[in-house]
Amino acid sequence: MRVKTEAKREAIVQVASEVFRELGFEGASMMEIAARVGGSRATLYGYFASKEELFVAVILGSAKRHFEPILTALAEESDDNLERVLQRFGEKIMAAVCSQDVIQAHRAVIAESGRSDIGRLFYEGGPKQGVVALADFLEQQMRKNRLRPADPGIAAQHLLSLLDSETVRPCLLGLKGPLTRKELREATLRAVQVFLGGYATKTEAAA
Repeated sequence: MRVKTEAKREAIVQVASEVFRELGFEGASMMEIAARVGGSRATLYGYFASKEELFVAVILGSAKRHFEPILTALAEESDDNLERVLQRFGEKIMAAVCSQDVIQAHRAVIAESGRSDIGRLFYEGGPKQGVVALADFLEQQMRKNRLRPADPGIAAQHLLSLLDSETVRPCLLGLKGPLTRKELREATLRAVQVFLGGYATKTEAAA
């Protein structure tokens, strides 16, 4: 029995990324990926149970490079001004989410979600982790009496939805091209103000 290695897994993901980029999800095949990797389909399936699982691994590998530093920085924030913290976070996360690579990957996931479990695999491996990290931060702010007591998971989803509304949604639909830093900053400002309007305590709002 062959031993699985992280290096081999990464090599498969890298090659698969190139194949999916060239041929799209529908056009790509495990046979083509295996041929380029220099192995058999059996080896490929030893690492990934399906093409869908491999596709999600490609997307999440790229997403991790974009989002992990942003979430780490949020967890380490020491600024007492919550509005400034959320503004910094929002601008960074929206710049990443609205990048051309991430928008294209998002479109591909949506296109395949109705035909397979790609949507679930993608959400659980990526966006869900971001919601959990943001919820942890917001829960800390609730304990410090900066935000009113509420379900932190729902609060995190509310903030992310507000941030998405002026940025991600129009980009996904092709209504807007790459957003400028000014557009991202202003959209984030409006989203953060609405969020704090609903969640900030009177003490925080007056600060």
